[in-house]
Amino acid sequence: MDVKVNLTVNGKKRSVTTDPKRSLLDVLREELNLTGTKYGCGEGRCGACTVLMDGKRVLSCVTPAAQANKKTITTIEGLARGDSLHPVQEAFLAEGAMQCGYCTPGMILTAAALLEKNPNPTDEEITTAMNVNLCRCNGYTKILNAVRRASKK
Repeated sequence: MDVKVNLTVNGKKRSVTTDPKRSLLDVLREELNLTGTKYGCGEGRCGACTVLMDGKRVLSCVTPAAQANKKTITTIEGLARGDSLHPVQEAFLAEGAMQCGYCTPGMILTAAALLEKNPNPTDEEITTAMNVNLCRCNGYTKILNAVRRASKK
């Protein structure tokens, strides 16, 4: 039986009627047309589907849509403020911390969540936090540099 899910996505109140077990990723991509969040493994292992729920990192491919009811969701499309990129987005651009770009939205949101919680992380803390996201192109050095750069802003 479908349920009504009320959520705020990137600052806009939204309502979707869907199967409560359907993934948040599917709702974001298919119902709300927010395709920046990527499907990677479908098992919560790669981090490509990372979004922020009430400011905390979640894997949207394994998060039931019903769990997002009355929550605030931030996707890569909602991280910038108007024409101003988020400091993590700026740092990823400055460091060239993307190759194919597929993992980039998840990496950026994971880094943003880390820096919100710990604005001045050590390299070890950055590595530990970012290890939950996979980059199939092996751009890890540039990603580390980008997170380090963003932490200085």
